[in-house]
Amino acid sequence: MQSLDVISVNVWAILASLANLLILTCILKKFLFKPVKKIVDSRRAAIDEDYAQAKIARDEAEQTRRNYDEAMAAAKITGDQIIADASRTAEYRSHEIVAQAREKASEIRRQAEQDAILERKKAEDEMKHEIADVSTQLTGKLLQREINEEDHRKLIDSFLNDLD
Repeated sequence: MQSLDVISVNVWAILASLANLLILTCILKKFLFKPVKKIVDSRRAAIDEDYAQAKIARDEAEQTRRNYDEAMAAAKITGDQIIADASRTAEYRSHEIVAQAREKASEIRRQAEQDAILERKKAEDEMKHEIADVSTQLTGKLLQREINEEDHRKLIDSFLNDLD
């Protein structure tokens, strides 16, 4: 059998290595792990704060969008109301203008009819006077002054009035 002297276990060397490992771990923990953990925690806090601000900004943007949509809907309703009111006003005004024009045309027609009636009466009166004058002259020549001219005119006027 061979001897295993080459492989020997030195307990003191193992204990010294373990002690070195433990001391190195404590030193690394004190000087490296805690500061790194502190940096990671501060970055995590900053990221969490950024997420919170982003959520707040998103919520505000959503609220602003909802307000905008509500304002646009209200503006559309108001615009439709204004258009409807303007249409009703324009329609009312047009009916009013047409009614006034019809009334004025009717008034002009009535006035024209009255003027025509007056002109007709005037023409009839003038014709009666002319007829009376002509018949007075004719009768005067025929009767050679048996009746005076005024009596004759009255007689002709009464005759013409009887004709109407």
